[in-house]
Amino acid sequence: MLAYAMSSSTRLGRISTILRMETTEKNPRKDYFQYAHNDSCKFSRWTSKECYQYMSARPWQKVNDFYAEMVQGRVSLSDLFRKELLQTCAVHDDTEIIEDIHENDIDSAPAKDRTGRWARVTFKVLLSYHGGSFQGWQKQPGLNTVQGIIERSLGKFVDEKKTQLLNEKNLPIEGCVVVAGRTDKGVTAFQQVCSFYTWRKDVKPQDIKSTINDAAPGKINAISVTEVSREFHPNFSAKWRRYLYVFPFNDGKEAELSSQVEKDLNEHDYAFTLDNGLHDDKDQIEAGNKPTRFEVSKVNQLLSQLEGKLLSYKMFARDTKASRNVGPPTECFVFHARATEAILPCTQAGSETKIMCIELVANRFLRKMVRVLVATAVREAAAGAEEDALLKLMDATCRRATAPPSPPDGLCLVDVGYTDFDKKICFIS
Repeated sequence: MLAYAMSSSTRLGRISTILRMETTEKNPRKDYFQYAHNDSCKFSRWTSKECYQYMSARPWQKVNDFYAEMVQGRVSLSDLFRKELLQTCAVHDDTEIIEDIHENDIDSAPAKDRTGRWARVTFKVLLSYHGGSFQGWQKQPGLNTVQGIIERSLGKFVDEKKTQLLNEKNLPIEGCVVVAGRTDKGVTAFQQVCSFYTWRKDVKPQDIKSTINDAAPGKINAISVTEVSREFHPNFSAKWRRYLYVFPFNDGKEAELSSQVEKDLNEHDYAFTLDNGLHDDKDQIEAGNKPTRFEVSKVNQLLSQLEGKLLSYKMFARDTKASRNVGPPTECFVFHARATEAILPCTQAGSETKIMCIELVANRFLRKMVRVLVATAVREAAAGAEEDALLKLMDATCRRATAPPSPPDGLCLVDVGYTDFDKKICFIS
């Protein structure tokens, strides 16, 4: 009887194995290392791994050093373009904000007659911070974040009622700040905007500025602190955001793949560049021979096609659902999208470096959208894609059609606008 049971078990195991093999043959496992593009340059387009290696094999430390000195006030963004452009940067003072925001009868009432939330005082804080020194903006337990440091430093300005409430709950005495846009780990900010409110009437803007600057000297800099309308909201009141991405080249050359990819190319004894055009032998390209150079002017052409259009950038987002039934939509309106060559000024630890600067201005940005746009534009430029390649990717059905995000080291939130966008403020024309 036992032998029969074992025999039956063996037969069932064999049948199960056969069924699995048949299922595998009918439905082979799909390899999603790269999206199946169908255009003429699909064989010369980098895979996701190659794109990641290419973007990572840059002298990012030089960009980090530049951003660190920028936060400390030793250099400025205008130094990248050898122009005095900071005079045209959108530095909004409190009068511009108050004029733009509708003030109702309650807000215009004398301070002594206000009650409830209208009795509080709201401050707008213009911040500059070095992304490489923090684990992003958003406060998280056990991590060194910008929001965490700012809120701890503002705890001394919290009113007595809130202080008592926090003490009863055994919570730390911290302020509460609202930001125009949360930045990821490694992303620098030049003029980030946040707000803080309190019911205390003795708090002065200069006191807040000094407290923030003492919280993390050299890493966080409060550029200005002003009292603004109580209806002001850094995020919802904003009309546009501007980002700058600095892409450094290796030793002044336009592009080189990482050492591993370069080794693979040398094994085939084939140097494939855009200067030589697309190769006719697809077998050679499929064997691993991919372009190793791109033109900055080509990246500029690809990005400029996005200007003045309201499009869904869900294919260029990460860490969000591709199809949203609830929550904010994925449509963004891009006011300005350009790329140009520039020079990264020499820092204390190095010399000048040739870079590509990408400037993007839109009414809003999705998560990691700028970094995916940069990486995809570089990939498409190297592959020799058509000028509307980025527009065509909007209709893709899988996010693998776009490149993985470029490193956060090169990204900087330049400023946030609360008036209508004016192209005169742009670095790149």
